[in-house]
Amino acid sequence: MGDKIRWKRKINRFIKKKRFLSGRFLVCFFLLFLVVGGFLAYQYIFLPQIHLVGKKSVVLAYQKKYSEKGFKASFLGNDVTKDVVVKGKVNSNKLGTYNIEYVVKEGFFKKKVVRTIVVKDLEKPKMNIDDRDIYLCPGDEIVPEKVEVSDNYDKDLSEQVENVISKERDAITYKVCDKSRNCESVTKKIIFGDKEAPIITLNGSEDVSVFVGNGYEELGVSVSDNCDKDISSKVVIDGSVNTNQVGTYEITYSVEDNFHNKVSVKRNVHVKEQGRGIIYLTFDDGPNSGTTDVILNILKEEGVKATFFVTNKGPDELIKREYDEGHTVALHTASHNYAILYASDEAYFNDLYSVQERVKRITGYESKIIRFPGGSSNTISRRYSNGIMSRLTQEVQNRGFRYYDWNVSSGDAAGGSPAPSQIYNNVVNALRYDRVNMVLMHDIKTYTRDALRDIIRFGKENGYTFEKITMDTDMITQRVNN
Repeated sequence: MGDKIRWKRKINRFIKKKRFLSGRFLVCFFLLFLVVGGFLAYQYIFLPQIHLVGKKSVVLAYQKKYSEKGFKASFLGNDVTKDVVVKGKVNSNKLGTYNIEYVVKEGFFKKKVVRTIVVKDLEKPKMNIDDRDIYLCPGDEIVPEKVEVSDNYDKDLSEQVENVISKERDAITYKVCDKSRNCESVTKKIIFGDKEAPIITLNGSEDVSVFVGNGYEELGVSVSDNCDKDISSKVVIDGSVNTNQVGTYEITYSVEDNFHNKVSVKRNVHVKEQGRGIIYLTFDDGPNSGTTDVILNILKEEGVKATFFVTNKGPDELIKREYDEGHTVALHTASHNYAILYASDEAYFNDLYSVQERVKRITGYESKIIRFPGGSSNTISRRYSNGIMSRLTQEVQNRGFRYYDWNVSSGDAAGGSPAPSQIYNNVVNALRYDRVNMVLMHDIKTYTRDALRDIIRFGKENGYTFEKITMDTDMITQRVNN
């Protein structure tokens, strides 16, 4: 009986205590509600509000101009956007984090919102490399190529390029990363084999002339190959020349390397009867001390007149001497810089008139006889102005000029230092009696200077006559290719 009474008392005390705690909890909850509600009311009713247009955190690419998306502000239901003060700047030329603060104050109430702008380098480096397959001769060592790399932020990263050759040695990968971990890579396949044909070059001219009854001397060809060291013994010559019969004979030279790549070239041999022809000796790119003056001496001693297509280089006195000794002073170019003179029609005529003015200042003579740098058939002009040669060949004539190409080349403008005998052979083997022979030479070349007397004497001994170009001379022109 006593135990029951004690348990009943305990239960009553627990109930009373729980009721007390529940009351306290309700009071606390009510107080918390008042505090939070008051705080929220303060924040969203009594304080001004700023709403940003766009994101609060923005990533901006390096050197890209920051464009403010805008904002709106309100206070007690009224638009107070005009009262907002914006603080902070973004320097997109410098990586980093920038804060833009938007502050509005209305009476005693103030509100601030921050937008974060992070300027980052997001652009990959640029590798100056093509992705074409690499062909190597069997047994060749794989040598990584030097790759130029530019980066919008880190500038030159050429020394940072990594290259990895695959275990199978069938590919090589070039990879580079800038300091911001923007990476670029190029993988190129490596193929061991030979798909490149040999290079076969005629010794001498592709057009050779001999007289009836004279012997034909085979000049042969030169051969090189990217993989095979020497395949000259594999050259096959097809065709023959009957020097007793007038006509044109075709000789074909063919060669095949060890990987069955074939190539061939042809030469035309003209067997002609002796007759009478005209030779125009023309010289480009002068004047030049040590060559032009000696050439003038030879011409004077041999009693031959020639044509000089001059530039703005070299001594004035040599141009004066050319004119005074009865040669034709013609116009070539002031600069001989293709990128400049073929940049546009206007650029070409500026160049041409410049050299024309020089000749007139020295001689008093206004020359109208010209030769295009590279000839009217040149294709290098395509790099600078498409179709310019088609326009210029007409326009120069519209302006009263006459232009002259050539049909006999001495080959003295090619690379290397050919022997004077080679220049001689190039000219005399290409001369023909049944046409006008316009011979291209350069009076700045020592080997041309040294071959000239023998060329003149060959012409005299074989019945040719020498003349200079005048405005009455028929134009010798080539096919225009641009």
